[in-house]
Amino acid sequence: MLTPLDIHNKEFKRGFRGYNEDDVDEFLDRVVKDYEKLFQENIDYKENIERLNSKLEHYQHMENTLHNTLVIAQETAEEVKINAKKEMELMLKETEIRSQKMLEETMSKVRRMTAEYEELQKQAQVFRTRLRTLLEAQMDMLKQSEDDGK
Repeated sequence: MLTPLDIHNKEFKRGFRGYNEDDVDEFLDRVVKDYEKLFQENIDYKENIERLNSKLEHYQHMENTLHNTLVIAQETAEEVKINAKKEMELMLKETEIRSQKMLEETMSKVRRMTAEYEELQKQAQVFRTRLRTLLEAQMDMLKQSEDDGK
């Protein structure tokens, strides 16, 4: 690549009836000046591009990090949701088991109390029958004693 110094140091051979040396030097000075300016701008642009590429890589890295964080957050939220659902199902099952046990205990108590009630009814019936028999026997005795006393 041609540098501004190369242009500045360029020497041309002298020839018979060649170009005016002052015009050529003046023109080369202008070319060197413009070329130096363009050369420096090109260096500045390259540095700027490198700086921007570095920033771009940094932002791309940040974007990837944010994306990964978002994915992890979504997965974590899904796991929390699944765990909450499992916990709720477990609680429902435990509640159902406790309810079933309570129902069975209640039904057992009802059967026991029904049996006790039926037993008490039988005993009351037996008591009434005995009482009636006793009263009838007493009435018969009273009647007989009245009949004997007349």
